[in-house]
Amino acid sequence: MSAVLERDPLDLRLALPAVAAWLVAWQARLVAPRTVLLGAVTVLVIGLLILVRSRARAAALAAAICACAAAAGLATAARVHARETGPLAVAARSGAAVAVQGVLTDDPRLAPPKADVLAFRPLVVAHLRVERLQVAGRDVRLRQPVLVLSADQRWVGLLPSQHVRSEGRLQPAARGDDVAALLSTRGAPSVVGHASALQRLAGRLRAGLRAAAGPLPPDERGLLPGLVDGDTSRLDPALQDDFRTVGLTHVVAVSGTNVAVVLGSVLVVCGWLGIGLRWRAPVAGIVLVAFVVLARPSPSVLRAAAMGTIALVALATGSRRHALPALSAAVLALVLLAPELAAAPGFALSTLATAGLLVLAPPWRARLSEHLPGWLAEAIAVPAAAQLACGPVVVAISGSVGLLSVPANLLAVPAVAPATILGVAAALLAPVCLPLAQAIAWLAFFPTRWLTVVAHLGARQPGSGLTLPKGELGALLMVALTGVVLVVVRLRLLRRAVAAGLVGTLVAAVALTVTRPAWPPPGWVMVTCDVGQGDGHVVRLGPGTALVVDTGPDPRAIDRCLRRLGISRIALLVLTHLHADHVEGVPGLLRGREVGAVQIGPLDEPAVERDRLMRWTAARRIPVVRAEIGEVRRVGEVSWEVLDATARHGTDSDPNNSSIVLRLDVPGGRVLFAGDLEGAAQQSLLDRAIDVRADVLKVPHHGSAKQSPAFLDAVGARVALTPVGAGNPYGHPSPGTLQRLEDDGARTYRSDRDGDVAVVASAGRLASVGHDGEGVTRGPKLGAERRLRAVPATVGSSHRLPSAFVLGLPSSVMTECDAGTPSRADPEPVGRSPPDAVRW
Repeated sequence: MSAVLERDPLDLRLALPAVAAWLVAWQARLVAPRTVLLGAVTVLVIGLLILVRSRARAAALAAAICACAAAAGLATAARVHARETGPLAVAARSGAAVAVQGVLTDDPRLAPPKADVLAFRPLVVAHLRVERLQVAGRDVRLRQPVLVLSADQRWVGLLPSQHVRSEGRLQPAARGDDVAALLSTRGAPSVVGHASALQRLAGRLRAGLRAAAGPLPPDERGLLPGLVDGDTSRLDPALQDDFRTVGLTHVVAVSGTNVAVVLGSVLVVCGWLGIGLRWRAPVAGIVLVAFVVLARPSPSVLRAAAMGTIALVALATGSRRHALPALSAAVLALVLLAPELAAAPGFALSTLATAGLLVLAPPWRARLSEHLPGWLAEAIAVPAAAQLACGPVVVAISGSVGLLSVPANLLAVPAVAPATILGVAAALLAPVCLPLAQAIAWLAFFPTRWLTVVAHLGARQPGSGLTLPKGELGALLMVALTGVVLVVVRLRLLRRAVAAGLVGTLVAAVALTVTRPAWPPPGWVMVTCDVGQGDGHVVRLGPGTALVVDTGPDPRAIDRCLRRLGISRIALLVLTHLHADHVEGVPGLLRGREVGAVQIGPLDEPAVERDRLMRWTAARRIPVVRAEIGEVRRVGEVSWEVLDATARHGTDSDPNNSSIVLRLDVPGGRVLFAGDLEGAAQQSLLDRAIDVRADVLKVPHHGSAKQSPAFLDAVGARVALTPVGAGNPYGHPSPGTLQRLEDDGARTYRSDRDGDVAVVASAGRLASVGHDGEGVTRGPKLGAERRLRAVPATVGSSHRLPSAFVLGLPSSVMTECDAGTPSRADPEPVGRSPPDAVRW
């Protein structure tokens, strides 16, 4: 079949008109309808003139291209005009308060929280086709889509095809959006109609699969539903990021490639079972219908099923002659019927992946078969072709492309089919017999575990991804790189030169790995991790054990930092406050590590982050405890005291100003963590005569300008660590803050420029070493560090920490943990509570 596919010529007669229509629809949505209409008429006239003047094949093809481009322009102009002049758009331009009734067209989803804590707002996003609009006393019937943005999480769980009613305020959509308006609503929707029987069945099966996967470990629990039906609601964001890095995103996304792989597996199983060729197509069709029901018959799933079917026809029949025109016809029809698809990334990925399977995979597979077994040649050719075809779109969206895609897919192929089949079986059995479904899910654990291992290991390899600019520039660069790759593949001399270059690069990489300075440096006491615009700090308590203060906004970043440091046990995780840039990295910290307890401050805001934290910790049975002012804990040579954990209200940012303040005594000196306290809160510590002197200061609030000069002077730090994200929109850190610290004699570090920064104990003093996060040490920088005389606390009534805290530590490093009263004359602490598990 491979030889037939290689010799079978490509029929591009319909492909070129389809591409022309696609490009016109993509750009026409951004242009005024009148201009598009004028351009379409002009192109149509040009096509007619070409056809009249010449009867050659080339002329007919050019006329067809002009006709399809004009048709796409007209369809897009009509759609844009209808939306811009419709009652929804008119009401949106005035910001009208409305009541709408319509049908959900997709699953409402909770938007991931942003690290932008100043504008943080938890939102549910839902796609609604409005069929009835009530505005300014008028009742209008229509059929236009809106994007619903709601702060009420009761939207989540509603099914597509359900009829709902909601009230809110309209906002205009941007030109080029595939909706007529945005609807902001705070209230819960009123359900006025049931979902269709098909959607209810899909919802029941999907819920059953989640229940069956419930007993599995966290990574596999979230991955199995993603493999089967694209449900990634419980998939760890860090794991999802790893899949994206190594080019395995298609495994957990319902795409044309995903459908083709599923149906291809069905054909293979049919061959093993001896099912005749006549019956294989009906069996594959039945499986396709079942898959569509399970993954939800949404427009994206139906589109993926159509693309996957076309790819399956080509791969099963061994002919591209009819498959490529079928793909072109499908693209042309979809673009003319729904011009907004031209700008949809899912549509582009499905189409390009299918085109890659039709155009690139067959000849590559045929050539590889000359030197490799057929199954291995196919396992390499198919993912390579799909990845190469989708590369420009992937880069435009994410700004990166996985360089380990082919080997990762090669390793993943044996696990995808059994995991998918077992997952489907678990989904079908769960509504009937949940224990049996859970047993099957445990069988699916082994292939899903293999996939997580492949993703984790691949994502952690140096150079696993190539970073390019996002948007159109990155896409153009990727197109150029793709062209170079195709030329190299066809020319033997270039293949040898590239192979020699790759071998040389590999040797150089190994040499650099062996000779580069070790990280972490010997004698390290603490490390400030480069986690972007957020905080993440690791204090060494013993071999493989640490105290962690905050986790940053990115699970993957804190996970990588902890892995580089060799940390497998977290004695205590202190979250100074609950803003996303300090909390959202928790799933990465929890991955594969024991955590004794999580300590939080006095303020439960933002509530959405509190709820997410409680779900994460409850899933691992990790106790959550309150910080208590004056509390002292000690592990080995490290002790720390809670200097402040006061709930402050009515400030510029109550969560920031209610941060936990920790003072640590470590080998060689003292460290002060001041969370995100701002000027007035910092001054309150001085007003209470709290001793804030320290050798190392974690600069509050990412070095913002909201600092108390008297506080910085009182600390008198010799090393100032500022965790900050590159190019952040807040202007952090403030030049004035850094200058004040330097005037006080501090050596300043900032994570956006210095990467990870380690504080090491050397000859009884503290020194600091910068690190770029990839194993290259920037060089030690020893400041004029001083050692403070220890200020012992008067030991009061002792009490043990919660048992889970003790169990999280090796017995060799666990000592008595005391809660003492401070030696200074402090006022009675506000909101003191025993360190028991917090229950919400």
